[in-house]
Amino acid sequence: MKTYKKMQIGALLILFICMIALAACSSDSKSTKDEEDTESNSGSEEAGEYPITIEHAFGETEIESKPERVVTIQWGNQDVALALGVVPVGFSEANFGVQQDDNGLLPWTAEKLEELDATDPNVFQDTDGLDFEAISDAQPDVILAAYSGITQEDYDLLSEIAPVVAYPTSPWTTTWREQVLYNAKGMGMEAEGEQLITDVEDTIDEKLKEYPEIEGKKVVWVNFSAEDTSQLHIYTPIDSRGAFLYELGLEYPESITEMIEDEDSYSLNLSAENAGALNDADIIVGYGNEALLETLQDDPLLGKIPAIERGSVAFIDSDTPLVAAGTPTPLSITYTIDEYLELIGGAVENINE
Repeated sequence: MKTYKKMQIGALLILFICMIALAACSSDSKSTKDEEDTESNSGSEEAGEYPITIEHAFGETEIESKPERVVTIQWGNQDVALALGVVPVGFSEANFGVQQDDNGLLPWTAEKLEELDATDPNVFQDTDGLDFEAISDAQPDVILAAYSGITQEDYDLLSEIAPVVAYPTSPWTTTWREQVLYNAKGMGMEAEGEQLITDVEDTIDEKLKEYPEIEGKKVVWVNFSAEDTSQLHIYTPIDSRGAFLYELGLEYPESITEMIEDEDSYSLNLSAENAGALNDADIIVGYGNEALLETLQDDPLLGKIPAIERGSVAFIDSDTPLVAAGTPTPLSITYTIDEYLELIGGAVENINE
């Protein structure tokens, strides 16, 4: 009888041990499955969820899946794609600035293409208007136009070819950050776009440390004509050129901002008779050279503007790459920031001379 009880106890012990082992196996299996599920969910988040909806000036654009073939049109949008390591299957030629061998490429664009081993880019010859046929022939999955001046008609025609990422609010007023965010989202690379912005911001902040005298100075971007000094053309703070000056620590004087009636307009025309509105500007930025400055200083009205009179101007000459970088992109900023800050810093130095 004692032997039987011992056998019973032994059997129960074995059964108990087996139950513990089965529970452990089940727990390990569940843990492994949970880990696999977590990894799967993480990968899904990294890949992005589709469809993506992007709101812009013309409504909404829905992108069903991650685009493989990217086309960019008009100004600078190709630089965002390239900065993110994507070579567009087609993009618009540069219609302004110093180009290499008249190939429609600005130097920073050409440099990045070479870095990405893109030796034969498909460049649209569309300075006289969008080449819809060439865009269609590129067979895009998405068309990036976050910085552009496309019309409703353009947008409708382009949308028949592929989903279009248009500008946020108004033509030619997209900041370089918005340009990155919108175009990156259109490519399914929103996180990478945010990192690109951070990297460019870090570069700007580091360079600005060498020019503390720039901070807080009053500035206006003004385009003068040596042939007709009766009219001035001003880029407003909403223009990407003006917005970038704010980013460098400068700001427009109230005498100019209070004259802007249309908050969505990137430009303001001013007659020479009203040029006194520029008297509060510490420096003036614009397109020009020394010859233009001399013409302005000899003018009976414009020559009285303090910044003009003392030469506190940062005129960007047409034979320098900087002439096309006034409208900034991630690539143009890093390519020209040293030259730009040196030019502005020189204008600031003239204030106290």
